[in-house]
Amino acid sequence: MPPKRPIHEDEVQPQVWYAGTDREIHGRALCDVGGSSKIGVGLLELPPGCDTRPAHYHTEEEEHLYVLEGRATLHLGGERYTLVRGSYICFPSGQELHHYIQNDGSAVFRYLMIGERINADQVIYLDDC
Repeated sequence: MPPKRPIHEDEVQPQVWYAGTDREIHGRALCDVGGSSKIGVGLLELPPGCDTRPAHYHTEEEEHLYVLEGRATLHLGGERYTLVRGSYICFPSGQELHHYIQNDGSAVFRYLMIGERINADQVIYLDDC
């Protein structure tokens, strides 16, 4: 299939997940408007005081996170890492290291999340172990 035309983020309908909770996430599924069927690309915003729990990993899907603005803490396995503009991390499939992001800053944490779309994938949550 030939590529579609370039799109702007404003053309993608914004969505809110877990509104009004400490897990509220704002995002735009760029991949859906862009025509992708194998790779997911989300432009996400995590308000101050919110996080992406529950901690999880994927059995089949690889994920990539790239920070556009803000500051947050990545919880990966038993470790914590500071994420700032320009930070990048890959979460390989089957890695068995649970991860989540916590915006413990005072500004919105804005990032790109890129990952495969594999039907056989299972998400393993920390509480499942």
